[in-house]
Amino acid sequence: MKTKNTALVVGANGVAGTQIIRQLSESEGWNIIGVSRRGGTDMDKVRYISADLLDSQDSSEKLAGLSGITHIFYTAYQDRPGWAELVEPNVAMLVNVVNAVDPAGLQHISLMQGYKVYGAHYGPFKTPAKESDADHMPPEFNVGQQRFLQQRQIGKNWTWSAIRPPVVGGTALGNPMNLILVIAMYASISRELGLPLRFPGKPQAYDKLMEMADATLLAKGTIWAATSPQGANQAFNINNGDLFRWSEMWPKIAAYFKMETAPPLPMPLKTVMADKAILWKEIQKRYGLKEHSYEQLSSWAFGDFVFSWDYDFFGDGTKARRLGFHEFVDTEEMFYRLFTELRNDKVIP
Repeated sequence: MKTKNTALVVGANGVAGTQIIRQLSESEGWNIIGVSRRGGTDMDKVRYISADLLDSQDSSEKLAGLSGITHIFYTAYQDRPGWAELVEPNVAMLVNVVNAVDPAGLQHISLMQGYKVYGAHYGPFKTPAKESDADHMPPEFNVGQQRFLQQRQIGKNWTWSAIRPPVVGGTALGNPMNLILVIAMYASISRELGLPLRFPGKPQAYDKLMEMADATLLAKGTIWAATSPQGANQAFNINNGDLFRWSEMWPKIAAYFKMETAPPLPMPLKTVMADKAILWKEIQKRYGLKEHSYEQLSSWAFGDFVFSWDYDFFGDGTKARRLGFHEFVDTEEMFYRLFTELRNDKVIP
């Protein structure tokens, strides 16, 4: 009988965690435990645990009794208003998880990061960003988390990997960083009001080079790095493999929603969409949509953040591909597929 691995997926309800669980579930040889604040409904091969990872005692009580954990896939994230404020809670959660899990039998810890490692959130950064690029001035929670793992791993039998995607495309709900849902809701509300689909970001952002990472591709890349000898103790940019400009993609998105476009108009979505909850309830009723709360679905601040990037935003994903991960995704097709998934799930009309 083939020996089974046991994966602890932390941040199980997020865009990345949801897809990692799905990919592992479809593979042979895995038992899966999903951890999040909300917990979840147990399924075949997957059981869920609700834990407050900011509370070291609760983390220990919920996780210390788990036996046979071979892989930790860490994708949890706590949002805070400022960059410096992100460090303490996000490093603390990772520390609490690693401290609580029995190290016996542990083979690998996978850390989900992002392009903040390269300073992409501050302004124009070197592109294409490479895993070997120099660090920037702290504070930065991604770097703090990685350094913790590097120090903890000394003398241990397990290895680690750090996965660095750009903006992730997925359909998991209740996530503060879901650009697909931002665009889908913005388009649906604009259409309901009889408006064209305007790009709401900075004018200079409209023609800059962008890239994304499909959540399914990201999950596959994450699992590859966690289970391949080539992935041990390294960082990897994982992206779709193509680039786009909003000036070309935006009219195609409008066409998908059967809408006209108009010239870009800078609008803070967090402000102009703040009063649309009542309208969204009417849309849900009119089209027979599931009654997810407006607050659960909308992440307008993240949309404002992405649409403000008036500089190129992409990394070099060839390192992973050179070492054996050869997946790629057409980003235009990804948008259509994910919008259709949201429609089929009755999240948008």
